[in-house]
Amino acid sequence: MLIKTYGSAVFGVNALTITIEVSIGGGNKYHIVGLPDNAIKESLRRIESAIQSTGLKMPRQKIVINLAPADIRKEGSSYDLPIAIAILAASGQIENPDIDKYFIMGELSLDGGLQPIKGALPIAIQAREAGFQGFILPKDNSREAAIVSELKVYGLKNLTEVISFFNGTTCPPQVLVNTRDEFFSKVSSYEHDFSDVKGQENIKRALEIAAAGGHNLILIGPPGAGKTMLAKRLPTILPPLNLHEALETTKIHSVAGKLNATDSLMTERPYRSPHHTISDMALVGGGANPQPGEISLAHNGVLFLDELPEFKRSVLEVMRQPLEDRNVTISRAKMCVEYPASFMLIASMNPCPCGFYNHPEKECICGTGIVQKYLSKISGPLLDRIDLHVEVTPVNFNDLTSAAEAEKSEVIRDRVIQAREIQDKRFSANKDLHYNAQMSPSMVRKICKIDPVGQTLIKNAMEKLGLSARAYDRILKVSRTIADLAKSEAIEPEHLAEAIHYRSLDRDNWSG
Repeated sequence: MLIKTYGSAVFGVNALTITIEVSIGGGNKYHIVGLPDNAIKESLRRIESAIQSTGLKMPRQKIVINLAPADIRKEGSSYDLPIAIAILAASGQIENPDIDKYFIMGELSLDGGLQPIKGALPIAIQAREAGFQGFILPKDNSREAAIVSELKVYGLKNLTEVISFFNGTTCPPQVLVNTRDEFFSKVSSYEHDFSDVKGQENIKRALEIAAAGGHNLILIGPPGAGKTMLAKRLPTILPPLNLHEALETTKIHSVAGKLNATDSLMTERPYRSPHHTISDMALVGGGANPQPGEISLAHNGVLFLDELPEFKRSVLEVMRQPLEDRNVTISRAKMCVEYPASFMLIASMNPCPCGFYNHPEKECICGTGIVQKYLSKISGPLLDRIDLHVEVTPVNFNDLTSAAEAEKSEVIRDRVIQAREIQDKRFSANKDLHYNAQMSPSMVRKICKIDPVGQTLIKNAMEKLGLSARAYDRILKVSRTIADLAKSEAIEPEHLAEAIHYRSLDRDNWSG
């Protein structure tokens, strides 16, 4: 007898319908065809034990399992459940004509328990688009799948519950999530706040500008000056995710298997802070079965690289293209996967190996040329792609012990949101453009016009600092953001001067 069940394979952040065909006939061997990987080839051992644990029998006949389309490689253990249900249906132990109306996915334990899968959200989206009635999957994944409307989602704990569902002996409750209520109830919940930071008003100003325009930023200063503390609080002043961004971000984390059982929709902007020992593949994504890397997990959020010069040079260089294009393409011999990677890069570093170069009180013990050598670990092209270079100085004792309450994140965020609204109106004709940092060179020339005084100012700065053409564009973008924060239609010389100030840490100038 031939039975078909349906599942899905995830490629990038999208899913594809997979048909699981099971035929039982004369003979006594099991065969799985359709380009399965080792995890799928091993599934029959798990399936046999799981079926026996429910009190049913694994057929002792020839079983042929085909995963169609047969020219696409199938990977992972999430096909255990649809294969098991198809085997039971083909052997007459389940009788339900509606099996083919459901997507079924899940990994089986030997005792029949259902283990969570990756990519439940894009699979649920594919199930709805393909016209399926419902989606049966492990309970731990049910909330993320349930945010897809017009699809019945059932989160079950074990194979016994799935069999009972199809035999009609039990009717489990449908998992329901009100996406909008879920989103708006948590959209502004943050653990950290800028009011925790004493002093450092100039650094807060730079972070506000970065947040308002989506600019990349590097903090350079001695240990203990507050670089990491400030960076952790950047997401709290970014505009809240809109519903589209939340769904897009949740899809990426779902594919990577980073969502908890209690999660349904990500409402906070991601904040990723990988260790400096990370590999280039872990940062940009890849592997035999390509997975999203840290830059994609930081999509619509912040990627914080602490101690930037300690990262391997090859790791830093692979970020150059994603920083410009805001996506990353991973090519393999038989596939090409594209992941979104629109993130804000925030980096921090010490000014030298000992950490005290340019310190107002402590003396640097690094020898001649050591500072330049240390800074040269960061290439010029990468530094060019960072819009704001900010020197962080230690907090003085009076600021540290002051009882005065610092400005809260929500107050700063209100100003950032107002600046972003100005940019939304400016770029309303282009649906892929949302903030100043995303402007192309041609748009910079069109939008960021400056008067003769400003022209002279930036010309002198470029000659003195030895800035590149890319740095010129980025100064104009930052000055446009500063003008937006000031609610000024024109870029004034003072806006331009402040933007130039944030390039003063360019390597040739800063290290002497």
